[in-house]
Amino acid sequence: MAGTGTPLTLGVVGTRMEIEPFGLERWFAEYEHDADIMLAESGIRSLDASRFDTDPGAVGYVIPTNGDPDFRERIGARYDRPADEVLFTNGTQEANFLTFLAAMGGAAPATEGGGHAVVITPTYQALHTVPDAFGDVTRVSLDPPEWTLDVEAVAEAVRPDTDLIVLNNPNNPTGRYHDRAVVDALYDLAVDADAYLLCDEVYRLLADDPLPPVASLGERGVSTTSLTKAYGLAGLRFGWIAGPETIIERAWNWKDYTTISPSIFGQHVAKQAIEAEDEILAENRELAREHRDRVAAFVEEHDLEWFDPVGVNGFVTVPDGFDGGREFCRTVVEEASVVLAPGGLFGFPGYFRIGFGLPTEELTEGLERVGRVIGRHA
Repeated sequence: MAGTGTPLTLGVVGTRMEIEPFGLERWFAEYEHDADIMLAESGIRSLDASRFDTDPGAVGYVIPTNGDPDFRERIGARYDRPADEVLFTNGTQEANFLTFLAAMGGAAPATEGGGHAVVITPTYQALHTVPDAFGDVTRVSLDPPEWTLDVEAVAEAVRPDTDLIVLNNPNNPTGRYHDRAVVDALYDLAVDADAYLLCDEVYRLLADDPLPPVASLGERGVSTTSLTKAYGLAGLRFGWIAGPETIIERAWNWKDYTTISPSIFGQHVAKQAIEAEDEILAENRELAREHRDRVAAFVEEHDLEWFDPVGVNGFVTVPDGFDGGREFCRTVVEEASVVLAPGGLFGFPGYFRIGFGLPTEELTEGLERVGRVIGRHA
């Protein structure tokens, strides 16, 4: 069963597929509820509902189930795509899940032709675990400490049956924001392979000068995002896929069997957030910059290292005196009631992930508590 830490077995059209437990979510489930401060939160601090009209009228389904056509048209314009090339989803998690289903042949295991994805890691676990359950995944790792990407390594990983190249940009957990040349090179690889470049862009609008979204690059580009990380509206569970109609149609077919339609509340408030996005994003970018400076000072004070990140996540080296990130993070939560994320959950046990998008007073208190733990064990 999922709660036991063992793989969940699902029946899919007479076959079986297994998916590994979500390590980060299991870590949070163990520690977050009872801790004072969540210093591993990966988004910006939440906006108060009082900023919005929260009365959508009749509480029914969104019709059609892919989302309000006028609103989809407005979102599609950001990608130079029509409304029919946008699908509203319940957050980016569903957007990515449906994209994998749409692109990798409907979730048949690799032994039965489930397809192939090249995934750039470290990254959010769902971006490699889900396609690995559907088909076959080849991981290409970023190179620490600058977390640069070797595009040639991606090219070597592409196979004749590759369906997707998967990028998270800006990257979670490292904060690396790959530049336009890298993204263009990955897109060209996807085109040459008759595959798609899927980019999870949830942190893109926290950048001071955001790159064009991948879905705007051409027919082989697919962008997923939501109002969670950059806007501070995680509770809306509102996101979308933008991409070629073939992918969107297949994803919509699957969506009618998952969440059917996006939340009526989510869509109602999302429209208002998009109307006010210049103000909201300006506030959030300023908060992210100020908090990044605070964490940079903390990193320097305690002789740690990180790559100066874009977004609100940093990947920091584990202090001396601890046997890896899990021991360090467990010590911090047990002694200081502060939750951090062990780097081993992303494949790098010598690091831990810190989120700095939370309210300023919580960040300040959290850093002070973590600093005291480091001092006691140094």
